[in-house]
Amino acid sequence: MVTAQQYYAQVEECADFLGRNWQAAPEWGIVLGTGMGLLAGQMVEEGSLPYEKLPHYPRATSPSHRGHLSWGLLAGSRTLLCQGRLHAYEGYSLRQVTFPVRVMAAVGVKKLILTNAAGALNPFFKAGELMLLRDHLNFLGDSPLTGENIDAWGPRFPDLSRVYDRHLMQVAEEVARRQGLVLRQGVYVAVKGPQLETPAETRFLRLIGADAVGMSTVPEAICAVHAGLQVLGISVLSNLNLPDAMAPTSLEEIVDTVARAEPRLVQLILGIVEHAAAPA
Repeated sequence: MVTAQQYYAQVEECADFLGRNWQAAPEWGIVLGTGMGLLAGQMVEEGSLPYEKLPHYPRATSPSHRGHLSWGLLAGSRTLLCQGRLHAYEGYSLRQVTFPVRVMAAVGVKKLILTNAAGALNPFFKAGELMLLRDHLNFLGDSPLTGENIDAWGPRFPDLSRVYDRHLMQVAEEVARRQGLVLRQGVYVAVKGPQLETPAETRFLRLIGADAVGMSTVPEAICAVHAGLQVLGISVLSNLNLPDAMAPTSLEEIVDTVARAEPRLVQLILGIVEHAAAPA
């Protein structure tokens, strides 16, 4: 088992390795979810490496997660882009799942956008729409902060009363309004998976206040808050879960829905990065 000190050393080694590839630190970090990749084409890319080429970086084994880390300019801002994420259902601990966020914080990232594909639970939402994460529920049964705290990274008991940055949310809302884009807001619940939810589970999650369900994002958000980053979460609603009329779905259908919605997500993120960087 890797100790806290060993984990810290691994993060620092990976961050030092990456830092030799650029002269100025990235300001933004972005993690792409299931089936997403178009945003990489919008970067003025300065470099890219598969995860397995990075020191101690876990591999992405889930289908439709490419497993590449790219850096360069996005909408004029220096950005570190994770094409594909890590999940607890792959067998990783939550410390391993959040290794990319720790590395981002170590190289100087200040703002983090987390994206995902999620099943809509709110009956007023539609598949293909985008949803800002207003808050979350952690149903993973664990935390990335479990174990010895590394005080250099953050406090033992971080406050989660405002996980998702209010200013970045306001920027996202304004950009969506200008683009004529439907942008929902809601509570995201993270479950471990990899199996999809039963009708009874879906009903329960909706009753406790969740608007969308997925298998990611929450560990990274917790870790980012612990590290002092500004966090924004955006879900692509890949299907609609109605417990009394559950329609069978598959990864292929989810990826297809994400592909159709992804151009809107890309334009939203580009607008957010550009707008947030503009002088007030």
